[in-house]
Amino acid sequence: MDARLNYFASPTAGKALKYFMSAGKALKESPLPPATQELVALRVSQINGCAVCIDMHTKEAAAAGETPVRLNLVAAWREATVFTEAERAALELAEEGTRVADAAGGVSDEVWANAAKHYEEEQLTALVILVSFMNSVNRLNIITRQPAGDYQAGRFHQTA
Repeated sequence: MDARLNYFASPTAGKALKYFMSAGKALKESPLPPATQELVALRVSQINGCAVCIDMHTKEAAAAGETPVRLNLVAAWREATVFTEAERAALELAEEGTRVADAAGGVSDEVWANAAKHYEEEQLTALVILVSFMNSVNRLNIITRQPAGDYQAGRFHQTA
């Protein structure tokens, strides 16, 4: 499969994506735990069907020490016993924040309150920005049919 656009060859994309990469770096440096960041990025990408982001975040998480069991169970996190209560709260917020068109009310007060029990304000801020960031990046990749499978961990982000 060939991508519809080559972002690396486009001067316009180069200028715009420089800012996206800066945002991604700022999120990596945020106080939100790295494992939570990768789990959330993976879950948002699964919901949106962004193969290139699923490829990237699965490999980044594995390189950072995430277990195959947890990575394989992200899609079914509600039934899985391998996630902390904080991670579960983050995954639920990520799902509601990604499915805003499906959930007429957006993120519910209950889901927000649960996330706020587990994360301080700066972590919540990073979580909200991460969900929004991943939804944007997923769309950039899906619209242009960016191929997946050959991502190497550390290509865009340093592993933890």
